[in-house]
Amino acid sequence: MDDLGGNIVKRLRMVIALAAIPLFLAGCGDLGSSSMSSGSKGSTSGTQLTGQSTDSDYEGVIQSGHYRVSKSRGVTNTQDSGNTYNLKSFENGMLNVSKKVFSTKNYVFQEGQYLSSTTVQDWLDRKSKTNATGLNPVDNGSKSATKRNPIYIQALEEQDYMTQKNNKLSLAGVTVGIAVNSVDYYKKEQYGATYQTKISKADGEAYAKKTANTVLKRMRQKSALKNVPIVIAIYRQASNDSLVGGNFLAYSNNKAGTTSVSKWTALAQKNYVFPLESGQSSPNSNDASSFSNFKSQVENFFPNLSGVTAQAQYDGKTLQGMHINITTQFYSQTEIISFTQYLQTAAQKYLPSGVPIDITVSSTDGIQSFLSRKASEKTFSSHVFNSY
Repeated sequence: MDDLGGNIVKRLRMVIALAAIPLFLAGCGDLGSSSMSSGSKGSTSGTQLTGQSTDSDYEGVIQSGHYRVSKSRGVTNTQDSGNTYNLKSFENGMLNVSKKVFSTKNYVFQEGQYLSSTTVQDWLDRKSKTNATGLNPVDNGSKSATKRNPIYIQALEEQDYMTQKNNKLSLAGVTVGIAVNSVDYYKKEQYGATYQTKISKADGEAYAKKTANTVLKRMRQKSALKNVPIVIAIYRQASNDSLVGGNFLAYSNNKAGTTSVSKWTALAQKNYVFPLESGQSSPNSNDASSFSNFKSQVENFFPNLSGVTAQAQYDGKTLQGMHINITTQFYSQTEIISFTQYLQTAAQKYLPSGVPIDITVSSTDGIQSFLSRKASEKTFSSHVFNSY
């Protein structure tokens, strides 16, 4: 859980957390099927859209033949590297919050273009004589876990939402995610041991909501952002030793021109790990039982497994989706093929229906196969990766 050491615990670094375009764009169609293109099919000039794989996904923006990347994506405090689930659930959760305001039917997604990496780095740092824009509190000099001023705000990310008219895109809304720590990790001396300051949900949420007003005012100072709706969503990071990411606590939809947050909408999102640990319970015992039955069947049929676990996402008591990871000791291609075929049958029989589920089968050599099913589908599709 140590960060990169020494003085960099007080500084910010760019974290390259994902190498690929976000998953929601992974299944996009060809450019020719896009609803907007300023050039001919296959053209590398002008602005184009990626196309939609499903109605529940946003189209993305392609500028001059290249996907338009974020100007500040992945900028966080260095401690975030301790739990890679946080960044993934943060970004995916922002998309889900955005869909409550900006429908995938009427809006196009664009990676954040208005907050630069330098700006976000300055905002995420502590407020000081040399950095008046810091959103985190001034260092009071204390090394005590209960007396020091912790780092509250861990990450800040922007997502832009566009509308198109007469084959032109224009900015129609922005979502900003503010990630607040549940635990702040720090060192008392360079290269020393790592200590923890725990931040309660109430304290973290209150600090993030106060920060949201500051962020909203600063964004309104940019001419392009003065008169568009800005959604601000608050995310609580999971601790570094958690097997799941954090969850969103609340969001606010701020109308064009407003400079202060007037209303928050609470969110009841939470992630769980299956199988549940002793003493834990899930919002729906049937989901936990379904996974337990699936796990037992799989382990009985193929004994050479190192583990079968799942991350389940809930909104209140309603299951939203499940990511299952299976670690094997297989090295034979025929074993992998047979196992994947069996998983298709077992997953359809035992796992909950009506929600998106994906299953990743991997070993120490890497991913061996992948299965998935959308909420509207009954059967799982699969792909076995060749060993050559």
